[in-house]
Amino acid sequence: MSMITASAWVPRGAAAPFPTRYDIDENEIARVSELAKLQLEDAKNGFEKAKNRDQEAMDTDVSDTEGLNGVKLRRSNGQADDDLKQYDLEHYDSDPVDDKGEQLAMFGNVQSLAYYNSNAEDPYIILKDADEAEEEREELQVLATDNMIVAAKVEDEVAHLEIYVYEDEADNLYVHHDVMLPAIPLCVEWLDLPVRKSTNDSNPRGNFIAVGTFDPDIEVWDLDTVDSMFPDAILGQWGQGNKTKDSHEKKKRKKSKKANEKYHVDAVLSLAANRQHRNLLASTSADKTVKLWDLTTTACAQSYSYHTDKVCSSAWNAKETTVLLTGGYDRTVIAADMRAPNAKVPRWGVESDIETVMWNPHDPNFFFATTESGVVHYNDVRMSPPSPEASKAVWKLQAHDSAVSSFDVNPVIPGFIVTGSNDKEVKLWNIQESGPSMVVSRNIGVGKVFTTKFAPDPEVAFRLAVGGSKGNLQIWDTSTNAAVRTIFTNRVASVPGEIKERLIGIEEESSDSEHEDIEPGEKEEQDQAGWESVADD
Repeated sequence: MSMITASAWVPRGAAAPFPTRYDIDENEIARVSELAKLQLEDAKNGFEKAKNRDQEAMDTDVSDTEGLNGVKLRRSNGQADDDLKQYDLEHYDSDPVDDKGEQLAMFGNVQSLAYYNSNAEDPYIILKDADEAEEEREELQVLATDNMIVAAKVEDEVAHLEIYVYEDEADNLYVHHDVMLPAIPLCVEWLDLPVRKSTNDSNPRGNFIAVGTFDPDIEVWDLDTVDSMFPDAILGQWGQGNKTKDSHEKKKRKKSKKANEKYHVDAVLSLAANRQHRNLLASTSADKTVKLWDLTTTACAQSYSYHTDKVCSSAWNAKETTVLLTGGYDRTVIAADMRAPNAKVPRWGVESDIETVMWNPHDPNFFFATTESGVVHYNDVRMSPPSPEASKAVWKLQAHDSAVSSFDVNPVIPGFIVTGSNDKEVKLWNIQESGPSMVVSRNIGVGKVFTTKFAPDPEVAFRLAVGGSKGNLQIWDTSTNAAVRTIFTNRVASVPGEIKERLIGIEEESSDSEHEDIEPGEKEEQDQAGWESVADD
């Protein structure tokens, strides 16, 4: 099994030109020890309990032997151990000793071998450390014209983040490094603030990624550090901001599914970073709560219980920067000011479970909401209904026959949106005052579509990252599609001659799960008619 569940672009210039290797020094050991203190104590207590149970079972265990006249005699394990003493099994793996009492090792004369304090002193080592370090440094380099893309991936039951580097001019996409995760990832959000790092800079900048998984904790990783073994911060029960003072309570505490004010107790389904108030991160969970985190302290600043079911999506308003849009499985969308947790909030109702909610970045008075039934709703936040049942959208679009599992609005090009679905189709739409119209529909070859994200930079505004159930990430240059150029001709520089459509990706090895995912006749459809658009009419 291999799939990409979520993705996020990193703007150009945000990544460090030369990422550093993870270095475990005394300060890092102290930080990690403090970060994992509660988990280690609980694991230790569990181990001790299991050990005591095993010891009690061994003390009471007896073995049966056949006696005279068929009578079974009971003999304790202690008596059985006495019979094994003649074999001296305790020293079975010990090295033999000679007459002088010295051990006879395989390499007995190892002390006479020559050795050097460093590779630089060894005349037989041609490639010196400095040359290797410089070569490795160049391999990790990220140019100012490169984009990073973070993909949350599950492969053979192993969860991890793959950090890609996309070189647009060279049509090149490659994996820069990866990060192992403790559980299946469900959402990712890029952060530009150094988390829990003290700095004298009045406008500090960082390159971090927040990850929500089936576990209730949110992990924050530094994308400029390669081969990291531990997250830079944890937002949740095991984070530094939520220590339990009573040690006796720590030993007896079990993970509770009851929602509380300090941390999530179920899977984290969405994350939203506030680009104006950069220290704020919103999260929504299957525990039906919305939480607001302070990234400078990694503590939960406020908890909200607006929804009556799982909350699966969230987005901050670009103009009213304290207003958060959320949607959930209770089939409602809520726009709430986070400064007033007890105020009455407007609610909009939809026909089925919410998949995604998102503000229109070009007109923050409007928002989109996609549903499990394949419908896209476009609402005016100023026209709040008296009840969710009385909701009336500006327009509704039946984008797919199945759930709209992914959705995005182009942040640079007005009126350009994308939808993806379990039907394996990616559709591009043009939004006008009269309503939406489809520009192109295409099977990208990623299986069921789980994530579609437009690039954030104007230079690559037409690039679209697509991932799905087959586990491969594709970058589609939509500006090379004839239908897109026709509709958005005033936004695309004209190029003479025929243009071949660009689709950049990494070839993945075929697996049984991929073959099972392909329905009969699908391969021929992909080869012969992989996409349709208005330009074909």
